[in-house]
Amino acid sequence: AMSDYIWFEGIPFPAIGTETEILREIRDKFVIRDEDTLLLTYPKSGTNWLIEIVCLIQTKGDPKWVQSVPIWERSPWIESSVGYSLLNKKEDQCLMSSHLPIHLFPKSLFSSKAKVIYLIRNPRDVLVSGYFFWGKTNLVKNPESLEIYFEWFLNGK
Repeated sequence: AMSDYIWFEGIPFPAIGTETEILREIRDKFVIRDEDTLLLTYPKSGTNWLIEIVCLIQTKGDPKWVQSVPIWERSPWIESSVGYSLLNKKEDQCLMSSHLPIHLFPKSLFSSKAKVIYLIRNPRDVLVSGYFFWGKTNLVKNPESLEIYFEWFLNGK
């Protein structure tokens, strides 16, 4: 069955794995440290590809970490319930991922010296990738056609 959305500050989030209280806490209380690295992307823009590259750079090309630790653990998603709890336990420098728009981002980022890698992709490719990806999941409402999905996309849904 398809899931509904959680709307927070005008942005839809998949209802599975997202909580309004956590989104508010991330923005207002989560501490981004100077030694952290953030990978920020719009959905379906190559986030996993970027995580793999950065992880391999961090290990100077040694694939052991990438092959033995799941991607969501190497670079937890700030806005997911699972990722957020992992990040709250980490004490050393950290790699983290997010699709959050800037107005929902942890306020602490703006006074930190954390590194941010912001990845963008051609919107046409994002649209096509999203259409095929979301159509195969039960995380969000299923678009009946590419035309309908295109309308949703243009309207920020």
